[in-house]
Amino acid sequence: MNNRLETVLDYQRRGFSLVPFRAIAPAPGEIKWKKKPLIQWTDRQKNIPDEKTIIAEFKKYPDALIGCVTGGVSKIGTLDIDDDEGRKIADELVPDSLLVPTFETMSGGMQMMFQNPDPSIPGQVRFLPGLDYRGEGTCAILPDGNRYRWLDGLSIREVELPPLPGALLSALINNKVYYRGVVDKSVDSAKLFTNGRRDNDLFRTANFLVKGGMPENEIMQVLENLIISWGEKPDTKWIETKIKSALQRAERRERTLSTDVRDWVLSTSGVFLSTDIYQCLQLSTRDDKKNVSIILKRMCDDNELEKYGNKNGQFRRLDNEISPLDWKTADTAPLNLQWPFGIHNLVNLYPGNVAIIAGYPNAGKTALIHNFIKLNQCQYDIHLFSSEGGREELKTRLSKFNCPFDDWKFSYYERSGDFADVIRPDAVNIIDYLEIHDDFYKVGGIIKSISDKLKKGFALIAIQKNSGRDEGLGGARGLEKPRLYMAMDSGRLKIVKAKSWVDSHNNPNGQTIRFKILDGCKFVIESRWGRE
Repeated sequence: MNNRLETVLDYQRRGFSLVPFRAIAPAPGEIKWKKKPLIQWTDRQKNIPDEKTIIAEFKKYPDALIGCVTGGVSKIGTLDIDDDEGRKIADELVPDSLLVPTFETMSGGMQMMFQNPDPSIPGQVRFLPGLDYRGEGTCAILPDGNRYRWLDGLSIREVELPPLPGALLSALINNKVYYRGVVDKSVDSAKLFTNGRRDNDLFRTANFLVKGGMPENEIMQVLENLIISWGEKPDTKWIETKIKSALQRAERRERTLSTDVRDWVLSTSGVFLSTDIYQCLQLSTRDDKKNVSIILKRMCDDNELEKYGNKNGQFRRLDNEISPLDWKTADTAPLNLQWPFGIHNLVNLYPGNVAIIAGYPNAGKTALIHNFIKLNQCQYDIHLFSSEGGREELKTRLSKFNCPFDDWKFSYYERSGDFADVIRPDAVNIIDYLEIHDDFYKVGGIIKSISDKLKKGFALIAIQKNSGRDEGLGGARGLEKPRLYMAMDSGRLKIVKAKSWVDSHNNPNGQTIRFKILDGCKFVIESRWGRE
């Protein structure tokens, strides 16, 4: 059983009523993905399907998103946070001291999971700016480890589902204003440390004191005095447990933020501002921004960054990793790769190079890749890593080439991520395609990690792009490492970047060619290479 199906069954065994969904890519000019159920799910608002049914459905739709009916049937509700404004309001509605299972969405948002209240609350769209609630009668998409991911230390395996906080519950029921510092006095008016809430209030107190930097022994004294104040004898073990949990939470949050900031910095080049990090990582709280400053200072101390210019919060990444190369023995002969459209007559490619084909959906990226394989399979060891449709669709598409299946000489693997882990360093590697649903700034780093694994080999990587743009998802950062970068729209192929020209008098950069695709595999050229 694969890891993804194990994840599906883990949710099913928790009593979640699951529904397979498909993802629909954003239309031109949009950024949000749409989700559509692959089955009728009305009955699942009351009845949880059995394990056998779930296995069959997710085997039938191996790339499906893992949908879950929210509300009473699954006993969960989720707070869907779409943007920076929603994040600020959520900070007011959900106490910072409350541990909540939280995950990232494929559109760059975030969802927090709670116990379903009794009675259930219907799902609500934009009940406050930037916030949706997935409740009775709606569905949420659950993390699959790829397009949707639990935040470190905040999965449902690590954190128990809490009830809806009073402020959030009141906002959903009464739609009262409770954000930006404007607090409804009627919200959650219960007194602190009363029966039924002492455990949570004690943890919240410990958490705030840890965040404020109070020494552990002093926090112990404060909590002891609180317990004495409500007429009980302090329980040392109970207090130590609360302090330990608060310390672990602070450490986990700092570690997660540190990893995210370092990944962002190491994926960039040149000069950047700390505000760029806030925007890309969607950080809005004062504590998060303070911690970013500490992390950046630490990276400066470790000689990974330096402050740059006179502008506050401006840095430059230091590229200080070098090793000598034996240039005298370098083989200057380019790879003898053959390309559709005669690209090999314009551009030289060498061992260790990466080429990118960025295309709008259905523009012909996969057809170009299959033709490239057909032209080179007798000379090179070729490995195709694909998330496009599975082996049945691959066989159907290759059957249109009128070439016996036994004549195809390449290896095929289903793969949707972590490609650097499986790159064959001395072979031709083809990735169709590089799936990036959020954190597009990481594209450059992913391409570099693939390039770093190559020795005598070569990599051709397909990525998605929006119509009307030359750069694929990730923008200019995806242009840094490839030696050949092509953009494909419907009926048009453009060489965006070519570093090594076959003819020094014929610059291929910016040249285009027009074509038609017949039967999904055959290119009919309608113009010569030239500038439009």
